[in-house]
Amino acid sequence: MSALACSPKRYALQKAADALDSTSEGGAFARDDDPELVRDAVPFALKSMESLADQLPDDAGLRIGMARGFTQYGFAFVEQPAELGGNIADMARARRFYLRARAYGLEGMKIVRGVTEDELRKSPVQAAAKFEKDDVPLIYWTIAPWALAIAANKRDLELVGDVPAVAALLDRALALDESYDQGALHEFAITFDPARPEGATPEKQKAHFDRALALAQGEKISPLVTYAEAVSGPAQKKAEYEALLKQAASFDVDQPKARKNRLANILSQRRAAYLLKHEDDVFPD
Repeated sequence: MSALACSPKRYALQKAADALDSTSEGGAFARDDDPELVRDAVPFALKSMESLADQLPDDAGLRIGMARGFTQYGFAFVEQPAELGGNIADMARARRFYLRARAYGLEGMKIVRGVTEDELRKSPVQAAAKFEKDDVPLIYWTIAPWALAIAANKRDLELVGDVPAVAALLDRALALDESYDQGALHEFAITFDPARPEGATPEKQKAHFDRALALAQGEKISPLVTYAEAVSGPAQKKAEYEALLKQAASFDVDQPKARKNRLANILSQRRAAYLLKHEDDVFPD
């Protein structure tokens, strides 16, 4: 293995893996303005990365890329269209992508810190404490698909039982780098915290929302849609719900400072428009 570690072949494989990881923050896919083009291109990149992973069994960065890619593809191009169209079969398919992404994230955790899935389940706080600031992207792209998989099938009691592990990892990531990816951890907490055994208070969710907005620096609109859907709607705050979604819908996705998040912003606008169109489902009176 030591010979391979410094071999030209390994170097070439790692460079190929880096080139394929266009799903990274600010990467080519993230800047694109055509979601359908990205939807059609991502599967080839992901399968190519999986092939490379077979030859690079100790490459944690590649595992992060695959966890991120399968999570984003499953959510943006499988779950959301299925949810909006009521396609149950595709919802199950999205969950399979999340479980695959989670598996790659867990592989990465074992590579970088020796932390196993079993350890996370048995002693979540102690296991999470082993991670450092450089591990925050790995933590995020492990807990994001983990939580999405739980939400996609709450009858899977074994997976639901993993909530404490996800919570411990989220808390550790927030303690290490709460500003990661312009507030992604705080946005995640808005929707995840109600699943904790102690639940979530409206004050805590609002605090996470305010911090997510501040860290987004006017470049990401997903916190607006997330808060409207997760908090304003259930609380029956119609005026707030509409204001947040209309703010997202009117955002200029092509402004220079926001181009690195253009694809995510376009997808958020599509969801905002759908939610506004179907707000009678949320506010029947």
